[in-house]
Amino acid sequence: MTTQENLPAAVRRVLAAVDALDADAFVAAFAPDGFVDDWGRQFRGPERIRSWSDGEFIGKNVTFTGTQVSTPGNPVTVATQVGGDGFNGPSHFTFDVRDDQIASMTITA
Repeated sequence: MTTQENLPAAVRRVLAAVDALDADAFVAAFAPDGFVDDWGRQFRGPERIRSWSDGEFIGKNVTFTGTQVSTPGNPVTVATQVGGDGFNGPSHFTFDVRDDQIASMTITA
């Protein structure tokens, strides 16, 4: 996967954590009150984000290929092909960044 230099550092950290399958780095990229919105299901705070990730994301050996910035700015949206042992298919990940941390990551088609 290619990380874009114009992405906020917090988003680059999330993408690097995905590439490395590093759950600790993934969770650490989020603000303490940050959340993941996975198709309308919200997981707020580090413990719930980790639980979601262990069961449905990093824990499922997620991969991103062909990642591109589809909407620059803040929030920023990246489009990617998701692979691994869970969901497989195209997805958009919209990141809202606050104070160099991820305030939210929203996953849609």
